[in-house]
Amino acid sequence: MSAPETGDTAPTFTATVGTSDHEPFDLDDVLGDGPVVLAFFPGAFTPPCTNEMIALQERLDEFESAGATVLGVSADSPFSQGAFCNEHGIEFDLVSDMSGEVIRTYGVELDIADLGLHGTANRSVFVLDDEGTVVYRWIADDPTNEPDYDELIDAVENA
Repeated sequence: MSAPETGDTAPTFTATVGTSDHEPFDLDDVLGDGPVVLAFFPGAFTPPCTNEMIALQERLDEFESAGATVLGVSADSPFSQGAFCNEHGIEFDLVSDMSGEVIRTYGVELDIADLGLHGTANRSVFVLDDEGTVVYRWIADDPTNEPDYDELIDAVENA
């Protein structure tokens, strides 16, 4: 599948929250409560992913001031995500997509053969408005790249 474009209705999904008591998560439950930031990342505990999630955490007040819900999405297990959050002080939810269904639905599946990673998420960010429309989309050309965080905050504030 190809990734949703700006103006498209974002695919909804259910998964497991790795930073809670492994509770079910349904994107529909957070739509309508302000913008939603879906930050797909390849894997917990890798240097670029750690940098990105910490950068989002450092800006969490700005996201929350704009009424946004920030969610990280990866193919990591809920247990790995929980440990990752504990180690790095991540306070927003990480969504576990071990099946890769959400990653494929959003068209951001990535194989990094050198590392033996298959079906992981490419680093990408989608901002959804209250109706679930994609108002911002960024997909890394190289999974070690990080998004422009100021541009991301602007997208959320204007959603």
